[in-house]
Amino acid sequence: MKAIILAAGVGKRLWPVTQHKPKCLIEIGGQTLLSRYLESLASVKIRQATIVVGYKQEMIRAAVGSHCHGVDLSYLVNEEFHRGSISSLWIARTALSDDVVIMDADVLFHREILRRLVASPYENCLLMDDTVKQTGEECMVVVQGDRVVALSKKMPERYDIAGEGVGFLRVRRADTAHVVGSLKGYIDQDRWDMEYEDGLLQYFQDVKVGHEKIGGLPWTEIDFPEDVTKAEREVLPRL
Repeated sequence: MKAIILAAGVGKRLWPVTQHKPKCLIEIGGQTLLSRYLESLASVKIRQATIVVGYKQEMIRAAVGSHCHGVDLSYLVNEEFHRGSISSLWIARTALSDDVVIMDADVLFHREILRRLVASPYENCLLMDDTVKQTGEECMVVVQGDRVVALSKKMPERYDIAGEGVGFLRVRRADTAHVVGSLKGYIDQDRWDMEYEDGLLQYFQDVKVGHEKIGGLPWTEIDFPEDVTKAEREVLPRL
């Protein structure tokens, strides 16, 4: 199993910080988010990662190089990093050559969260914080019956359970073609400004994707300045 870390974006909503460095290089407790990711990957025996870079990519390369915390690193460059995140996952299609964990690069999380995903009996799987109800910004894992039917800020009319997605997706190697095919439908329509989550709708229809609940474990996505404060005051002491 390998990891793909999506770290190309500008992080405009966190501009006071990201005008100086990429979001994945924000330090929480004296350690960057990216360094924490690589330590966590090594802890679950994932030794290879591809980082999709774009905005201020030279800073990311300088920070972690080609090997860090026991993880061998390679890079893919998203020249369209100012567009939607679908552009980064589309670039990453060339790295979908194994069982893979696809990870947004802006989450501070407890290692048990990643361990739960890697250890899941579902080879295609999302993480769901079932303690979170949508208030507007949350990207929700939506489940109907025994499978995920959507990963989106736009909730369908009918579903059984839903919770906030952590930003990590596990895909079985045999099903990576379904991810690529799902994205391609939107790329062919020139819809580069989409978020990749919305581009996975066909994938969820074609492949049974399970979910693991992680409610109660500490984590936060970092999109806004107040998220940095939450990470430092509420999440970090619980890691």
